[in-house]
Order: sequence, then C-alpha cells, then structure tokens
Amino acid sequence: MDGEGAPFATETYGSQEKWRYRLTEGRVVVREKSEAGGRSSLLGLFKSVFLPQGYPDSVSKDYLQYQFWDTVQAFSSSLSGNLSTQASLRGVGVGNQEATVAAATVTWLLRDGTGMLGRILFAWIKGLVADVLNDVAMFMEILAPSFPACFTLIVCIAGVFKSIVGVAGGATRAALTLHQARRDNMADVSAKDGSQETLVNLAGLLVSLVLIPLVTDNPLLTFTLFFFFTVLHLLANYRAVRSVVMETLNETRLSILLHHYLSDDQILSPLEANHREPVFPDFKRRVPIKLGVRLGELVNSPAELQLALKNNRKPYLIGVKDGSVCVCRRQDMPASQEIKAVCQAVCLSTALLPGPAPEGVLKTLCAVGRQGLWEMVSESHKLIENIFPSFLDGLRAHGWQTDRLLLDWDEWRVDWGKKSD
Repeated sequence: MDGEGAPFATETYGSQEKWRYRLTEGRVVVREKSEAGGRSSLLGLFKSVFLPQGYPDSVSKDYLQYQFWDTVQAFSSSLSGNLSTQASLRGVGVGNQEATVAAATVTWLLRDGTGMLGRILFAWIKGLVADVLNDVAMFMEILAPSFPACFTLIVCIAGVFKSIVGVAGGATRAALTLHQARRDNMADVSAKDGSQETLVNLAGLLVSLVLIPLVTDNPLLTFTLFFFFTVLHLLANYRAVRSVVMETLNETRLSILLHHYLSDDQILSPLEANHREPVFPDFKRRVPIKLGVRLGELVNSPAELQLALKNNRKPYLIGVKDGSVCVCRRQDMPASQEIKAVCQAVCLSTALLPGPAPEGVLKTLCAVGRQGLWEMVSESHKLIENIFPSFLDGLRAHGWQTDRLLLDWDEWRVDWGKKSD
C-alpha cells in the first residue's frame, strides 16, 4: 500500500484528546488530531492533579462555575481567617511579656472545647446561614483583643460559631459531591476538591505573609481588609450556591414545580426551578408539612382512621392536625409514592392558607374544605390521582431524578390494614 490510507480507527481520552490510526505502507501509525497538547503537558498535569479524571464528562455541567466561585470564597475566607488568627494570638498574649503560658493555654483550650460542644449540638439541631456565622466568628476574634476583660468569652462564642460552619460545610459538601459525580466517582471528585482547597489555602498563606506585617498594630487597616474580604466571601458564596443546578427533588423544589404545573400545565427544567428556589429562609406564612409522623399524630380514633382511608389505597395516610399537614407512610413505599405524598401535602397546605382561594384545580379543594378537613383530604386523593401520572412523566422527561430524593422524612413507619395493590 502506497502513501497514507484513510483512518481505520480513532480513539479519545475523555473529551480532551483524540487520535487517528492510519495504515502507511502496511504499518500502523498514530497521528494526533488535536494540537492542544498531550497528557504529559503542563496543562495536562494540572488537570490530572486538580480536576476529576474524565473532566468535563465525568462531572455535572455546573461543576466549573461552582468550583470557581467556591475557590474565590475559600481564598477570601482564608485571608479573613488569618487576620482573625493574628488577632486571637495577640489577645492570648503572644508578644506580651506579662502574659503567662498557662493563661494562654487555658484560653485556647476553652475556645476549642466550646467549639467541640457546638459541633455536637449543631449536628443534632441543624441550622442555616453557616457562612454568615463564619464571618461573624472571625469578626468577633478580631474584635476580642479590644476587650481584654471579655476576651475568653468572645473567642469561645466565636469557636462555637466556627464549629457550626464546619458541620454545615461537611454536610453540604457531601451533597454537592454526590451531585457533581456523574460516574460514581465521588471519591475522585472529593479528593480533587481537597487538592483545590489545599492550593487555595497555600495561596492564602503566601498572601497573608505579606498582609500580616502590614496590619500588625494597625486596627483600622485590619478592619478595612476584613470588611473587604468578608464582602467578597459572602458574594462568592451566593454566586456559588446560585450556580448549582440540582436535579434531585427536595420539598421546596417539588413545591415550585407543582405550583407551576398546576398554573401553566408545564414542567420547569432543573435550571429554571433552581433559579426560583430561595437561597435564604422564606418567612412567608405557610401551613407546615410533617413527613413520616406517628400514627397517633394523625388519627385519634377508629372513626378518624376510616376517614383517613376514604378514597385512599395509597401506601401512606395523610390528614390535617393542629394546623399542620401530616403524612404517615409504610416501610416499603417506593420513591414515586413519596413524591405523590409530598405533592398531595403541598396541595392541602396551599388550600389551607388564609386569604383568597387559589385558582385552578385547588379552588375546588378549597370549596370542599368548607365541609370539613377530612372532606378536603378525601377530595385531595381524587385530585392527586388525576394530576400525578402526567406530572411524574413530565418530571422524568425534563431530567429530574425521581428515584433518588432529598425529602425530609422522619423515621416513623406505620403498617395498617391490607396493603394496596
């Protein structure tokens, strides 16, 4: 065979590199199609160290944007943290000849001890706005040396706030890693995130080596830089959270999707729904929804149990008690029925709100509610059977995950009567 033949095979490494195989004079030769550089290049080395293998195909589409803003917030937080550490060390007596080692050690141990207690309590009660608390904690540490009489108390409270940030950060990081890993590569995504964080902290350390001598004995410059880094930290955090597009369903996203479907007969995409999900707590008046409650919280008599079972052959019981929509569930309830139960609870919660009756199908539910709460519940069973099949199909068609959910069910499970078919 003379000359170069047509390519008889191609191969790729992820989506970044591609080679073509040709036959030339009876021999196989490899010719790289891309001029972007091979795996041994500096860029390739950087990617292999700091990005998950197979990037960008092995991670979610929002990975790069989120990691960029996460890096910015981590860098600014690192600088703010170094400023607060410098203030804390000055507060415990570093550089002060009158301070004793024992006093400084006791203060530091109290600070760490209250932080451990805070981690335990927060893991139990949960909470929000962790990054705001992180900035508040660092501000308190910077402010503490100005109040020597209350220094220990202030740094202990700051330690509790920082411990809350650690617990919340670990929980949210785990959920984001699960979201970003698209090839069951959570370990790799988590490891590369750790490498990125180490690089950012190293950069923060180098910058701090320049900043610390400048801010020593200069409170005005310390507070000015801290304010700047704090604003940058909070802004980057907001942008990072807004860049995430979760395809898993929680109660808030499911409520947004259902209300839009009932009003416009359309399913929002994950991008549209995530942009409508509030970042900060929503203090609008609403009827609470309790998922996975005890049977005794829902029915108090055999008559009420019969009312709960009226028009209901589902693997859950639902009703209204003490101003809340309560849902009992069976042990083996499939994910699609969990979605149905929450959708029905959202319909009841909306219909029970005081004020003008909602439009559309929920208007009928409100009208029936005037006859009694159990009548409203019975009517809601008919309503959800009519709308749910097409709603569930729409969720699946628009890329929502309907087999893995983030619904906040309590652990109570109830078995009653004969199971539905």
